[in-house]
Amino acid sequence: MSSKTILFLAKSQAITTLFPHFKESGVEAGLAETIRGALDFIEKRKPGVVFVSAMLSGVKPEDLLVRGQDDPGFPPVVVFTDRGSTGEAQRLMDLGAKDYWLEPLTWEKILAVIPQDEPSAGSDAPKAAAPAPAPGTGVQIIGQDASVRRVLALSRQVAPSKASVLISGESGTGKEMFAKYLHQNSGRANNPFVAINCAALPEHLLESELFGHEKGAFTGAINRKLGKFELASGGTILLDEITEMDIGLQAKLLRVLQEGELDRVGGVETVKVDVRVLATTNRDIDEAVRNKEFRQDLYFRLNVIPLKLPSLRERGEDVMLLAQFFVDHYCKAYGLPRLGFSEAARAWLTGYDWPGNVRELQNLMERAVLLSGAGPIEERHFLLDGENWPLPEDDEPEAEAAPPVGATSAADERTLHNALGGRDMPLSEIERIAILKRLEQTEGNRTQAADLLGISVRTLRNKISDYKKRGLEVP
Repeated sequence: MSSKTILFLAKSQAITTLFPHFKESGVEAGLAETIRGALDFIEKRKPGVVFVSAMLSGVKPEDLLVRGQDDPGFPPVVVFTDRGSTGEAQRLMDLGAKDYWLEPLTWEKILAVIPQDEPSAGSDAPKAAAPAPAPGTGVQIIGQDASVRRVLALSRQVAPSKASVLISGESGTGKEMFAKYLHQNSGRANNPFVAINCAALPEHLLESELFGHEKGAFTGAINRKLGKFELASGGTILLDEITEMDIGLQAKLLRVLQEGELDRVGGVETVKVDVRVLATTNRDIDEAVRNKEFRQDLYFRLNVIPLKLPSLRERGEDVMLLAQFFVDHYCKAYGLPRLGFSEAARAWLTGYDWPGNVRELQNLMERAVLLSGAGPIEERHFLLDGENWPLPEDDEPEAEAAPPVGATSAADERTLHNALGGRDMPLSEIERIAILKRLEQTEGNRTQAADLLGISVRTLRNKISDYKKRGLEVP
């Protein structure tokens, strides 16, 4: 069984974004779309782990899990889905699934479950100790704005300690990256860094994942399982989205933080653990405490060192610094020459509000790199919602075709021009006027309005929700 070989039983679209990581890490990733194909690959290549999509048409994860129940050499199976349920998670883990994930897949999660290569049989040579990373290496945090430099300075100051750190900030600001930065700049850098998303699993499964369970603790518990705290012993554990943890489980977590000991589910022995605890949240945790949704004593125990990450819109020139960093990264990953930005693209990037923060910027830059060709990157390469990618000049239809659904007529253009009063306006305002006009035209029917605009109903709903949050009138 090789850690350098893994298998996905899934559609190729589910792992396309992971290809650059496979190449950089020397991991061979196989892809199958049938149980038969997966079994053939497992027999021939002996992958270290198999990832199975629960959404793959014609495939049931349990069909593969059943095959592995009587085969001790069968690789561990991780099931992933875009809309999970408690019942399905419990059923599949009872059948032997190593884990149950909600999409999207990330390289960090995959890397964490890939087993390490074992030394060859008969070898008495001890494993070489991993070299200690130099301070600040491994995780690169890009930013020159004072708001980021202050957080980095505080992180470096407290990293060597064992103090709990509560990292807060909007979604996409890089909370997990800062957690890894703390770990890699601590004396625990050579020991495990274990992350778990507290929102991804229901309470009873999360308890087992955190604290482990004994054989026979519940139906399907056929072996003892060590929890994340034991696996992270000597290192660091990250409790992602801590405010989503059930209030009952918070009391058990508090004991681990205060006493440094835990009880496995169904166990009778107390287990001592030495773990540095980091936690993240994108919610207003003070409000959660006031609403009795989060224990105040646990909040005080976690919030020894508070790290508040700034949103991207608060970071000024860091937007272009990060944009160029991501563009350079994806140019290298896809084997493309270095690209720059046009003035119009720069103006759009620095004027945009970035509700999705750094994560949204990263995704947008990958898209722009793939669409820009020889460059430079133009505003149209961002392919914003509702925009159509132009046809090549040599791909025009021979006969005049009817305008596509949602196309703007000359009369519509005059109406829009009049509505603007002949002024230049931001693209976002033009978009809002177009949406309001279509809603008025369809008497508020959002499905029909979305069809006329050439966007999905979901996109239209998100736009309307955003307008309402900003206090703008929408039918």
